[in-house]
Amino acid sequence: MKAHQAIWPVATQCRVLDVSTSGYYAWLNRPPSQRAQADRAIGDAVEIHFERSRCTYGRPRLQADLRDTGIRVSDKRAARIMRERNIHGASRRKGFITTVRDRDARPAPDLVDRNFKADAPNRLWVADITYVPTLAGFLFVAIVLDVFSRRVVGWAMASHLRTQLVLDALNMAIHQRKPKDVIHHSDQGCQYTSIAFGGRCKEAGVRPSMGSVGDCYDNAMCESFNAILECELLVTHRFKSHSEAALAVFEFIDGWYNPHRRHTALGMLSPVQYERRSAA
Repeated sequence: MKAHQAIWPVATQCRVLDVSTSGYYAWLNRPPSQRAQADRAIGDAVEIHFERSRCTYGRPRLQADLRDTGIRVSDKRAARIMRERNIHGASRRKGFITTVRDRDARPAPDLVDRNFKADAPNRLWVADITYVPTLAGFLFVAIVLDVFSRRVVGWAMASHLRTQLVLDALNMAIHQRKPKDVIHHSDQGCQYTSIAFGGRCKEAGVRPSMGSVGDCYDNAMCESFNAILECELLVTHRFKSHSEAALAVFEFIDGWYNPHRRHTALGMLSPVQYERRSAA
């Protein structure tokens, strides 16, 4: 009625809609209910936390952020408020093949058998390669992730898919964590089955492990990180150069994912928080 009062008089609209004029004006001047005021406050808080998550969090993680600030809200109420404010989590993109099996190479045995569990840091690492599209071509990213805390402990970026890419990621993980007898699990890509990679593992006391061919479940945890990187950074950004993309990936891993991003498998803690709490 308010939107159409410039076309039809309020009294006429009330008569047609069988609403009393006094009742309409009473509703118009009535202050918002306590629940409406609470919804507005919750919605404002949700928007703040959504912005802090780089516009990636969905309902469960936003609820965890709200709980940390003393605001508890039900699933349905949170979903309704997010829907009213057009807030939704990040979605995923289509895949691209980054590793190709060398049929002449002898793969390492599968020491994991899909049991992606570790009771302490540096017991089991998983590794994989993903890619970042740029106007200058693909930037390839090699990742080494600690299964215990889902923390990225090593990474490397390059415009090629040669063995040196995964060697650089492994060397970073070794330098940062100084492991003893850690298992390094990957797929059977030619980079991981190469002589150079196997020699570096032997030199550093790292035990290589590889899953079966063409089965994403045999490296599911690292595939999960790749999906996070893709849907929370790559889908929403376009990069002009390799250097611009490399800076964004570095900032995502070291400035957001490791120290701040919540994981449902870690009790809604970030990898760094989980390691600190476990150490304490």
